[in-house]
Amino acid sequence: MTDSVPEGLVAAPVTAAEETAAVEPEYDPAAPAPLNVPRTPTGDTEVDAQLDRLADADHLATDGHLEVYEDVHRGLRDALTALDTRPGPPGPPAPAPPHGHRAPAPSYHQSRS
Repeated sequence: MTDSVPEGLVAAPVTAAEETAAVEPEYDPAAPAPLNVPRTPTGDTEVDAQLDRLADADHLATDGHLEVYEDVHRGLRDALTALDTRPGPPGPPAPAPPHGHRAPAPSYHQSRS
């Protein structure tokens, strides 16, 4: 067997552009690309879950990012709103009156003029 081309058939030369196109995929700016944004845990499970949800955008085309960002924004807003509805720690007790002092008693004496 030989590497020669049969008579009458001539192999077309490969251009540099064709060779590069075969090796490198075409660049698509809308293709998914990891953002590699560091996410530091906050210690709040609800907030951390929302921040972890941001990683979903790494696997979506740019036109899918908006849905993820809106979902995360909604979740963070709900977590902040929930802070207003949770009872906080009890406040300090009212100070006791100084020793020996009593609240004034109501006066039932009516003066006659």
